[in-house]
Amino acid sequence: NTTATLTGAGNSTGLTLASGLSRKKTANTAEYTLFAAADYTDDKAHKLYLKNISTTATEYFEVQIAGAVVGRLYAGDWALFPWAADTTGTNCDVDITPSAADMTLEYMLFIDE
Repeated sequence: NTTATLTGAGNSTGLTLASGLSRKKTANTAEYTLFAAADYTDDKAHKLYLKNISTTATEYFEVQIAGAVVGRLYAGDWALFPWAADTTGTNCDVDITPSAADMTLEYMLFIDE
């Protein structure tokens, strides 16, 4: 299918806000906060798109939410998943850690109001 409706929390209507397609270029292998949960509405149905644009097969981004590793995106891999931006019990920030310096991650957040 070439289309999808990304629905909001508690309804069946599509999300209408987005952060805009962006790229994050990393300078080193330090952890970077991509999205801080405190900057978004708590307990919603935000959708997060991530893509590792590297062409080097061994390069990856480790993705963490609330300090828990949810997976690795290797060269050319992408992911689309829900994010609640929960701030009640855990700081639910989205963090990335590149496996090498000078990597680029493409990302976009679809925002549930």
